[in-house]
Amino acid sequence: MNYRTYGFNGPYEREVFEEWQEKAIDRLSYLLGLDIIKRDAGNLDFKERIESTVTLGNGIKREHTYIDTEEDVTMPLFILHPSTPSKGTFIAYAGHNGAGKESVAGIRDNKSVVEKIEKYNYDYGLKLTEMGYTVICPDPRGFGERRETTTQGDEDDKYLKSSCKELAQSALVLGFTLQGLYVWDTMRLIDYLETREDIDTSKLGVIGFSGGGMQALYATALEKRIKKAIISGYFYGFEESLLELNSNCQCNYVPSVFTSFDMGDIASLIAPRPLAIQSCLSDHLEGRRGMENVMEQMDILSKSYEIYGKTIFHDTPPGDHAFHNDKLEEIMNFFEKESV
Repeated sequence: MNYRTYGFNGPYEREVFEEWQEKAIDRLSYLLGLDIIKRDAGNLDFKERIESTVTLGNGIKREHTYIDTEEDVTMPLFILHPSTPSKGTFIAYAGHNGAGKESVAGIRDNKSVVEKIEKYNYDYGLKLTEMGYTVICPDPRGFGERRETTTQGDEDDKYLKSSCKELAQSALVLGFTLQGLYVWDTMRLIDYLETREDIDTSKLGVIGFSGGGMQALYATALEKRIKKAIISGYFYGFEESLLELNSNCQCNYVPSVFTSFDMGDIASLIAPRPLAIQSCLSDHLEGRRGMENVMEQMDILSKSYEIYGKTIFHDTPPGDHAFHNDKLEEIMNFFEKESV
């Protein structure tokens, strides 16, 4: 099997590398079916609906808003506004088993959601707002309020879950991918945020854990308006983590992507924008070789950043699959230092 047929293998010179980035972006966009998604998006009116706004006890304002990302397709959002002047804006992506945006926004009305927040430190959107950032917490397709019919309901086995399988299968037979739809939704979300005078997108960042890290990876690789990214629990070699461990969610799988790129190549499309990666030392999703599988991809990525004299912030906390908050302040300082 041919491997990394579109990966970058040098020479490590800026002009050559940037030519590769443009070709690789075109290839990845094609594999995700973005051209088809854009073609069929239809009426591009956002149809903004602000459902409610509440002020929390800590002074944070939480806005519940709906926008359309394509004709008849709605994205629900929580927008968290800090109690002090905003330091900037992040999109915080939800991963699996956390009721979508609810866990990321730190809403503790449901006991099962609270359990997931405490297990995975899932409330990183709220944590960033407490640090002074405006944070947008969208429901990805198939999560939270966007669950398909088979996973709607308030029972724990439905409320926490997602309908990635149904959406991924439907997308494939229509010529595109669920991953492409995630990227498209991010592009449309940024378009919307740019219309709002109260939200600064000039240094827009993204953050995500697990499936949220997957969304952060692909979106930042393909959307240059994203200026920095935190990817947690989703950086490792495809072969061991998504081919050998092939019971992972269908949203991970894009036709031909594993032969065209490895994960270090996709992350290299982010260079030289500031990037932080979090890899837990015993994360079972890293595959049979664990951190060795991670570090091979870090080597691919680091060589790309070295072209610009830049580094990646790589946090390696102990334990299994979870987000870790203890380095967030350090990561923010790194972003300020490394801003391009």
